[in-house]
Amino acid sequence: MESYTHLLNDLSGIIWGPVMLVLLVGTGVYLTLGLKFMPLRRLGYGLRMLWQGRRPSDEPGDISPFNALMTALSATVGTGNIAGVATAIAIGGPGAVFWMWVTAVVGMATKYGEAVLAVRYREVDRLGRQQGGPMYYIKNGLGRNWRWLAFLFALFGTIAAFGIGNTIQANSVAHAVETNFAVPLWATGLLLAGFTFAVLIGGIRRIGEVAGKLVPFMAAAYLLGGLLIIGLQIDQVPAALTTIVTDAFTGSAAAGGFAGSTLLMAIRFGVARGVFSNEAGLGTAPIAHAAARTNDPVRQGVIGMLGTFIDTLIICTITALVIVLSGGWTEVDAAGVQLNGAALTSYAFAAGLPQIGEYIVTFGLILFAYTTLLGWSFYGERCAEYLFGPDIIAGYRALWIVCIPLGAVAELRPLWLAADVMNGLMAIPNLIALLLLSPVVFRVTREYFEREA
Repeated sequence: MESYTHLLNDLSGIIWGPVMLVLLVGTGVYLTLGLKFMPLRRLGYGLRMLWQGRRPSDEPGDISPFNALMTALSATVGTGNIAGVATAIAIGGPGAVFWMWVTAVVGMATKYGEAVLAVRYREVDRLGRQQGGPMYYIKNGLGRNWRWLAFLFALFGTIAAFGIGNTIQANSVAHAVETNFAVPLWATGLLLAGFTFAVLIGGIRRIGEVAGKLVPFMAAAYLLGGLLIIGLQIDQVPAALTTIVTDAFTGSAAAGGFAGSTLLMAIRFGVARGVFSNEAGLGTAPIAHAAARTNDPVRQGVIGMLGTFIDTLIICTITALVIVLSGGWTEVDAAGVQLNGAALTSYAFAAGLPQIGEYIVTFGLILFAYTTLLGWSFYGERCAEYLFGPDIIAGYRALWIVCIPLGAVAELRPLWLAADVMNGLMAIPNLIALLLLSPVVFRVTREYFEREA
C-alpha cells in the first residue's frame, strides 16, 4: 500500500504540476477576457435567471433550470468544502485559500462556457432523455476527428466518479461519524448506501427533486454556523485575511505542528483543492446543466456560473476563515500528527462554538457528502452510458451502491491522491474542447445580450 501511495503521489505531482495549473487558470482567464468579464458583470442577472428557473416550463429538458444547478451543486458542495479546504490549508498554508479564490473567479467563466456548450450541443437518447456534457460537445461541436477525445473524457469520468464522488465522500462521512458518535465505519457505509439507492432508482428527476430541497437547506445551515463564529471574532478577521493574502505570495513559516509551506505548495494545493471543490474545468457540471428545461444555452450558462460563486467564493471562504481564525492548522492530534481534512475543520468549528461546533461540521459533512454521492452517480452514469449505451445503467448503479461501504472503510490518503489524479485526467480533454469551441461561446453570448439590450 505504501508503494501504491507513493506512485499516486508522484502521478498527482506530475498531473497537477505547472502545466495543469497554467491550463486550468489560463483557460479561465482567456474565457473571462473573451467574455469581457461578463460572468462578474452579470452576476445579478444570473441570480434573477436562477429565481425564474424555479417555475414549471414546457421547454425541452428533463429538470428545471433551478434543479439543474442544485444537481450540479449537490455534486460540488461536498467534502471539498469541509475536508478539501482544510487539506489545502494544512499542506499549502493559509495562502492556498487565495489561490482557491483566483481559481474560482476565473472559474466562473469556465463554468459558464461549459454550461453553454452543454445545452447547445446536447442530444436526445433513445430513452427520450437529454444527454450532454463534454463528450457530446466534443463529438457534436468538434466533429468526427475529435471523437477520441470525447471517448477519453467519458472513460476518465466513468472511473473518476468512484473516487471524488463515491469512496471519498463515504470515507469522510464514516470517519466523522465514528469520531463523534462511535458508529463503526462499515455501519455508516451501509446506511449511506441504502439512502443513496432509495434515490437513484428514480433517475435524474428524483435526484433533481432531492437536490432542490436538500442543497439550499444544508448550505444555509452550514453557513449560519460559520458566520456566527466569524461574527464572534469579527475583530480578528482583517488579520486573518491579511495572513491569507500575504502567505499566498510568500509561503508559510513553520509554526506549532505545521511544517511550513512554499509558494509553489500554496498555489498547487489552492488550485487543486479549488478545482476539487467547485469542479470548474473538470467538465462534470455541464452534464447536469444539459438536462435543464431550456431552449437557450446562454440563459442556462449564467445560471451555471453561479455554482462556482456559491461553492468556493461563499462556502469555502467561510470554512477557510473559521480555520484560519482558530489557528488549528498549526495544531497536532493526540498522536502528534498535524490536523488535516475534516478533523481540522471540526476542530476549528468546535473552538469557535464549543459543544455544538463539531456537530455542525459532522451533520454538514453527512449532508454534503450524501448529495455529492447522488450528483456524481448521475455524472458517472452518463459517462458510462456514452461509452456502452443505456443498457449499462442498471449495472453501473449497482456497482455504485456497492462501492459506498467499501470506500467507508478504506484508507483516506490513497483515495484523495487517486481522486486528484483522475480529476486532472478528466480536465485535460474538457479544457481542450473549451478552448477550441470558445469562439462559439463568445458569439452566442454576444448575440444573446444584444437581443436582451
